[in-house]
Formats: sequence, C-alpha cells, structure tokens
Amino acid sequence: MAEQTFDLRGLKCPLPVLRARKALAGMNAGDVLSMACTDPLAAIDIPNLVRETGDTLEQTQHDGNVVTFRIRKR
Repeated sequence: MAEQTFDLRGLKCPLPVLRARKALAGMNAGDVLSMACTDPLAAIDIPNLVRETGDTLEQTQHDGNVVTFRIRKR
C-alpha cells in the first residue's frame, strides 16, 4: 500500500476535487491519499466525492483554515 500526499492549499473550487478524483483514479485498492486544502468548500466537496466513488474518508482534520483529508481507496 502506498500513500500520496498533496498540498492543495491556495486552490479554489473545483480544483481540489478534480485533483483528488484524478489521483484516486490512478491508485490501487488500499492506497491512501492525504491532502491539505484551504478552500472552505472542500469540507463539503471532498466528502461528497468520497460518497460518489465509494472510497473511505478515514479522517478530516481542521487546523485553522487548513482542512486535511485522509482517503483510503477501495
């Protein structure tokens, strides 16, 4: 299992979701995508993406204006 980390701070909607979708499409089952976002809409968009793809949102962490997501590919 591999882990990819993306720093998506400064990117605005819809770029964080598009980058996450592209990254997840190229990952193997069990791999983890960790990403940091500053776009406030990412807190809504990323969970919706995970629901759509069937992957698992393992963690959402808020630290100031940065939201970090940890997604496991199904």
